[in-house]
Amino acid sequence: MLRFATAVLLSALALAAPVPANAQPSAWPQRPVKIVLPLGPGAGVDITARLLGDKLAQKWGQSVVIENRPGGDGVIAVTSFTGANDDHVLLLSPTSSFTHHPWMHDKMPYDPRDLVPIVRLSNTLVAVVVPATSPVNSLKELIAEAKANPGKLNWATITGFFDFMFEGFQKKAGA
Repeated sequence: MLRFATAVLLSALALAAPVPANAQPSAWPQRPVKIVLPLGPGAGVDITARLLGDKLAQKWGQSVVIENRPGGDGVIAVTSFTGANDDHVLLLSPTSSFTHHPWMHDKMPYDPRDLVPIVRLSNTLVAVVVPATSPVNSLKELIAEAKANPGKLNWATITGFFDFMFEGFQKKAGA
């Protein structure tokens, strides 16, 4: 019992002892931070990044540079981020810009295991819409219309995950 009490006391003293200044972690960031985006200027992610970047620059006392790297289904931006191998380069992206890549691309220039999400900033809402002149008034009616007229309806999404999601929806609906 005396050994246990001594060990607890020594542990408590060790934890309470002041840590030498040279053992303190250094402040981050030590230099400008770059935030890579998979979409072009004016996109929702771009607006979010610029607003966030301004606030972070004020808080950190360092510049925050927003770098738009659109194209290639988000692969260009993700590859730019992973290839930087720099703790002052961040990726701000809808998860849909890379979560579907293993399902859509046989070969990728990056390893998905190299990405570690650290924070969720926003939500994305998905809506299915038809022209106001359409007789369709519900998703059920839209599926029925697509089944009754195969190949005659058009659809559009932004590239990436939404293509993947809509293809899955069509398959599940049998449309």
